[in-house]
Amino acid sequence: MSGANAIGRFAQFIRFSHTIFALPFALGSMLVAARGWPSLRILGLILLCMIFARTTAMLFNRIVDWNYDIENTRTSGRHLLMNKSAAVMVCIISALFFLISAFLINPLCAILSPVALIVVCFYSLTKRFTHLAQFYLGLALSIAPVGAWLAVTGSFAWPPLILAAGVLLWVAGFDTIYATQDYEFDRATKLHSLVIRLGIPRSLQVAIALHFFAFICFMLFGYVAQLGLPYYAGLLVMLISFICEHRVARQASIDAINKAFFTSNAIVSFVFVISVAFSVFFGL
Repeated sequence: MSGANAIGRFAQFIRFSHTIFALPFALGSMLVAARGWPSLRILGLILLCMIFARTTAMLFNRIVDWNYDIENTRTSGRHLLMNKSAAVMVCIISALFFLISAFLINPLCAILSPVALIVVCFYSLTKRFTHLAQFYLGLALSIAPVGAWLAVTGSFAWPPLILAAGVLLWVAGFDTIYATQDYEFDRATKLHSLVIRLGIPRSLQVAIALHFFAFICFMLFGYVAQLGLPYYAGLLVMLISFICEHRVARQASIDAINKAFFTSNAIVSFVFVISVAFSVFFGL
């Protein structure tokens, strides 16, 4: 197997393309905290922490869900991309690199890094005992903007916490939509999720409510972070994307849900960081 092919298979195994969901919120938080670009050193370490934390979490998820993924038609091909022993080894290495990267940022990031690692990995276990698994995933991704802010400033503040609340609700909403694909499988294997608890129609209604409150948090973030008109123009695009996502989700088609999941949420995260950047760099 060529090196390029191996890298491609690994990226597919950990769904590297989905990095675009959390990374823009970390970068947006970083830009606001620094009121521009931080030092190249801090920028590089933030990116390394994001990459290693997500890689660790995704590998941990694949490892603990190995047998479930083989049985699930939607995920049955995952184990063919990488063998389990290699996944365990790379997971451990990635976790160590994350801890080292956080240690090099500042003392507070170093102290909190093991906690962050536990939170992002713990999500993979939640479907075994709680119907709130979607909220745990939201919590895991909401660490990104807080961590980026801490990397730049070394202290907590309201803007990243409000943004983190928005990310938590946003992720919980879109993962609820995504989980409707696995309704029959999760029910048969006695796995837990909001969709299993409420059923698909009510879950989609809850997802709308979650995205409504996420949007409120994103608006409040713009206010407390003193962002300008470009940010609020971006919010309008994000709102349209939310509406389109929920209209597509009602089609109850796996292909449609996948399209809504990736395209709509990629637009939300991309527009967020671009609108923040315009507000910060051009002072509008």
